[in-house]
Amino acid sequence: MATKRITGSEAVILSLLEEGVDTIFGYPGGAIMPVYDALYDYDKKVSHILTRHEQGAVHAAEGYAKVTGKAGVCFATSGPGATNLITGIADAMIDSIPLVCITGQVASPLLGTDAFQESDVVGISMPITKWNYQVTNAEEIPEAIAKAFYIAQSGRPGPVLLDISKDAQFQELEFEYKKCTKIRSYIPEQPVDPFKIKEAADLIDQAEKPLLLFGQGIIIAQAEDELKAFIEKTGIPAAWTLLGLSALPTDHPLNVGMLGMHGNYGPNVKTNEADLIIAVGMRFDDRVTGKVSSYAKKAKVVHLEVDPAEIDKIIKTDVAVLGNAKKSLAMLIDNVKDNKHDDWVAEFRECDKVEQEKVIDKDIYPKKEGLTMGEAVRIASEKTQHNAILVTDVGQQQMIASRYFKFTQSKSNVTSGGLGTMGYAIPAAVGAQLGAKDRTVCCFVGDGGFQMTLQELGTIVQNKLPVKIILLNNNFLGMVRQWQQLFFEKRYSFTELQNPDFITIGKGFGMAGHKVTKREDLDDGIQKMIDHDGPYLLEVVVEKEDNVFPMVPTGASVSDIILEVK
Repeated sequence: MATKRITGSEAVILSLLEEGVDTIFGYPGGAIMPVYDALYDYDKKVSHILTRHEQGAVHAAEGYAKVTGKAGVCFATSGPGATNLITGIADAMIDSIPLVCITGQVASPLLGTDAFQESDVVGISMPITKWNYQVTNAEEIPEAIAKAFYIAQSGRPGPVLLDISKDAQFQELEFEYKKCTKIRSYIPEQPVDPFKIKEAADLIDQAEKPLLLFGQGIIIAQAEDELKAFIEKTGIPAAWTLLGLSALPTDHPLNVGMLGMHGNYGPNVKTNEADLIIAVGMRFDDRVTGKVSSYAKKAKVVHLEVDPAEIDKIIKTDVAVLGNAKKSLAMLIDNVKDNKHDDWVAEFRECDKVEQEKVIDKDIYPKKEGLTMGEAVRIASEKTQHNAILVTDVGQQQMIASRYFKFTQSKSNVTSGGLGTMGYAIPAAVGAQLGAKDRTVCCFVGDGGFQMTLQELGTIVQNKLPVKIILLNNNFLGMVRQWQQLFFEKRYSFTELQNPDFITIGKGFGMAGHKVTKREDLDDGIQKMIDHDGPYLLEVVVEKEDNVFPMVPTGASVSDIILEVK
């Protein structure tokens, strides 16, 4: 392409446009002001969403990335602006979310002098970014941004950070942009080894009680069709991690539910009866495995994974297949035999009956006086025909919603997994709604997490985003309180909340809403929220000691799952 002479700040915007960026989340400040000045002339080509806090910007970028599969982009200024991104960057790193975070920095002659609003954000963010780099010369900007997008989106995705000094933003350069397609010594994914595929296929064909565990790697690789084809050819039951949720429709006959601490009874118990575990795009997180020394002791393990660092990190594998999950599964489909495991699948369904009686019916069709979180989730899912995007905060409502919200399409679950970031939901819902403008976004949040980022209600209203927020209020930090009840003799140490009038706060931002305290009002209340043309805050007051079951206690085996309080 032809070159032209422009400032470094304009080069930032033009580079983003070359990468197809249509939405930026951010908060202006002194050190990034030249970039914002350049952005002023491109408001018809790219949309900028002004959040109320930099943490809101990075979580919104995460939500956008989750539903689009593209890198989310956020801006922040130097010093406190940059450090306010850190929690979201760490969240994105552990959950494999592609982000390009661009921060302003003091002028290069002032670096290291403790200048006003100077912080070493490159040093601070080094352990929680896939790559970061400080730009002090305008000539570096196009190449650095091209490299950032390539690294963020390739292989196992993750966040990158570019810190651009103020003088580099003012400098001029001859602008030319070339997309990055290769970096020496960086191998985003390994070619799939056909011999390893054959080894895996042999184990799969021989197994009598195989269980497939799938995670977010399926969604990242866009391997949903291959996953479905593989389990249907082999007849193998499939269970999902929290971040794998929505990759397989909820009602698929071989979908046996969620793994882990608050997962379903069947896949947890049957993990220790399986003779083969096939793990695809998941990393054997401690919330999935429970006590590692007693995990899947009868099973051989086949692990399909793009990141070599995850192989044998937690669970020793018998066959490791490195590479992209879409390619690996496609090759496996060609190598495995047609099969069925009807008796084995039937064992999961017997477990479902136990869980239905002891847990699920009490959660979603309660007979007690107080409202439950589960019934609110069930009704919201039904009234959106199970087609909505679910955004959850962290805690009891996250686990309840993940258990009872149902899905018909992929990229429909937006949550904080590995880091467990309270305050994630409201800003993430901003990004999810902007990334999927034609879909309903149902955002579940607890009263604790809501108060961490409630200022982003202003972002929702200002941008006329029709996010539907369901605040499940139990006047407690619910998940911590549940642990205190079960394992600390009901010593509720600093978990009870004196809450404000949430609906009045919402109305202060210009958001419609109302409060439900009785079961007879819940169905109509959720319908009113869904029907409202615009954003809406529905507060549902639930029982103070409503718990989430099943539960695998920390340090216990997954087969030692608790179904109810004794």
